[in-house]
Amino acid sequence: MHRPPSAAAEVAGELAAVRPALTARFAAELPGARAAVLSRLWRAFAHEPLPWIEGRESAGDGLVLRLRDGRRLSGPAADPYRTDAYVPVVRLDEVAYDDPGRLTTDLAVPHSAGFAAELGHSVASLALSRAAQPRTVREAARETAPETVRENHPDEWPDSDWGWERRVVDGHPYHPGCRSRPGFSVAEQLAYGPEHGPVVGLGLVPVPAAECLVTGVWPRELRDGAALLVPVHPWQAAHVLKRPCEAGLAAHPLMSLRTLAVPGGPHVKTALSARLTSSVRDISVGSVAASAALSSFGEELAGRMDGLLHVTRTLGAVTAHSPDLAAVLRESPQVYAAPGEHVVPVAALATTGLPRSPAWLAAFARLALTVGLRALELGVALEAHGQNLLVVLSATGDPLRLVYRDLADIRVAPARLARHGIAAPALPARILTDDPVALRRKLFGSLVAGALAATAGSGAALRKALEAAVLELPRTKDLVALREEPLPVKALTLMRTSPGNAGDLWTELPNPLHRR
Repeated sequence: MHRPPSAAAEVAGELAAVRPALTARFAAELPGARAAVLSRLWRAFAHEPLPWIEGRESAGDGLVLRLRDGRRLSGPAADPYRTDAYVPVVRLDEVAYDDPGRLTTDLAVPHSAGFAAELGHSVASLALSRAAQPRTVREAARETAPETVRENHPDEWPDSDWGWERRVVDGHPYHPGCRSRPGFSVAEQLAYGPEHGPVVGLGLVPVPAAECLVTGVWPRELRDGAALLVPVHPWQAAHVLKRPCEAGLAAHPLMSLRTLAVPGGPHVKTALSARLTSSVRDISVGSVAASAALSSFGEELAGRMDGLLHVTRTLGAVTAHSPDLAAVLRESPQVYAAPGEHVVPVAALATTGLPRSPAWLAAFARLALTVGLRALELGVALEAHGQNLLVVLSATGDPLRLVYRDLADIRVAPARLARHGIAAPALPARILTDDPVALRRKLFGSLVAGALAATAGSGAALRKALEAAVLELPRTKDLVALREEPLPVKALTLMRTSPGNAGDLWTELPNPLHRR
């Protein structure tokens, strides 16, 4: 059977032309990248309600999936919270596969062809991201003894927000498309990917102020007479706006790729109409209209959290009445650090070595759950995944308080707000819900099954941290649900292979607090 050139071969060819010094390292990183993506894919096969899987059976130390067409797929037992590349190979009947894209192609289930292509790109981009690192921080952390990690690492920690975000080399800890960047050439990945450490020149597109919707304060330096200067990502200018765009603002890309940090200034969220991981993320006109109200609401929420939570303020937002030409200016989380403190995205915590200490992990879980559950009781479900949630660490690495950024996907419960005497602000209807299932899915899926699980790195470590943390929390109905019910989590692979579905799809994971 003839197969088209693989994504890895395409990337290798482009790399030979634009950065030939990386070609050998890229080839060396491919096996590990395949295992990393295959491990994420196997987690999905083991735990998501995929319609072509009929049943699952334990087999010794392994797992066997019975497919509806009679075939069997077998591999290791799947810890849904494990983050290392623990699945080097799975078997479809008697054939062994170490390539997730090829496995998905040969499964030949509905919508698998497009998904297989995404997985191939995820592998290739992940290998490219790893190849460009002189020596991954995660490797350095492994070599440091747990008892000395606090003494050795703070002095080596980045002193900038983009420095921390550059450390998140592998992308989403559980999504098989963790590094899929369709539409980005190798040169563009090197030029715009935060893990490669570039400086990106944002274009400034003048738009008559009368033709724009503006909320908050649009700064004087981004005005030109009667025109507003809208920051535009160069990829967006080339591929979507299709117009030349002279660089006017030097910035460092952050994890989301479309948000960049201006040294000494704000974070700039740009319109970047590319699908990254799961969906195309844009800046809708509605989100610009609601940004000021959401920002004020976030400040009010933080004011009720006894100093344990800061919410970054939106300084200004603008749209030319198009999701393709819009921008949001947000304050940097670094403004909430006192001298000697570090503000670290939760996704980057694994690179500090701190989570290897059970006591540290328990303290962090206690802080995160205290804030998340208190906000939920008040009526706000945060989408507290490793990108949106940051932790303020002391000079010695102790978790002190949290910073939350980007309120666009929170959920707000008007009835809960009313019980606490909080006036519900004028927010988009999609944000408002009093459904406890929807509220708990938003918080538990992002914070517990996402940020905390990925920081812990395994179900066993997560269980110990949660057991220590929940004992000190108020016994609310939400805490009871967290302790007694399965953990909700987005069914990421089901979502990618269900093109007719526009919203989130969910599954349930075994609750780590339930000892078996």
